[in-house]
Amino acid sequence: MNRIVLLGVKGGPAIRQGGAMPTATLVELDGRRILVDCGIGATRSLVEAGVDLRTLDLVLITHLHSDHVLELGPLLHTAWTTGLARPIRVLGPAGIDGYWQGFLASMAVDTAIRVEDEGRRPLTDLVDLSILAEGEVLNEPGLTLRALEVPHPPIAPCYALRIDGSRSVVLSGDTAHHPPLAAFAQGADVLVHEAMLPEGVEEIVRKTGLGDRLRAHLHAAHTTADHAARIARGAGVGRLVLNHLIPVDDPRFTEADWLARCAGVWNGPVTVGRDGLEIAL
Repeated sequence: MNRIVLLGVKGGPAIRQGGAMPTATLVELDGRRILVDCGIGATRSLVEAGVDLRTLDLVLITHLHSDHVLELGPLLHTAWTTGLARPIRVLGPAGIDGYWQGFLASMAVDTAIRVEDEGRRPLTDLVDLSILAEGEVLNEPGLTLRALEVPHPPIAPCYALRIDGSRSVVLSGDTAHHPPLAAFAQGADVLVHEAMLPEGVEEIVRKTGLGDRLRAHLHAAHTTADHAARIARGAGVGRLVLNHLIPVDDPRFTEADWLARCAGVWNGPVTVGRDGLEIAL
């Protein structure tokens, strides 16, 4: 079964009762199970999507903002305690090794006890961690993975990812409008692109009380839905999926608002993301 499952579609780390969860996306392609980003809630969402955690073989982290990496350690630890027997490969940006070492230090008592008392292989034996860089980062029979650095100030690096097998999926990562993404995503079956509604930004600023600095960050570091549609048009993709939505939980903005933003730019199929949405490939 080839599919994308949007496990969490919220832009930003805060969660609210009944609201969407932060970023995580499952790509199942040609028997491979690939998780892209790991915001809080990703582990439970994977299980609810029918994934046996022991069968994950790739975890990709686009950048080190908390809504993309916060649950990476807990996911790997939970897969381990579920009975993980073969290594999971983790690829992330420079600095991901520091996150991983910090998580291991925080859980040192628990992991040592489980190795000694339960006879488990050390968790460190089952996580193959490497650093992402721009270009081709993985080329295996039936699967190619490429990365493109994208602008998401002030954090760097941040990567868009292209996964090619019998189908092609491109995920923008968090990014300001970045025209080179169109060439990177050329001809992909699905482009999963972050999206923002400018008219929703002011309410976010009001709710958080963070004022001009948050407003400036959102406009400098993210892509409006119409600009995401422009990338989809330039790339000639089969479908645009809007993800990492800003705002995601304001009842004044509906799916119609997102679609209207795209309609004037591109007439191809658009899917507005929601938690748990499955997209067949």
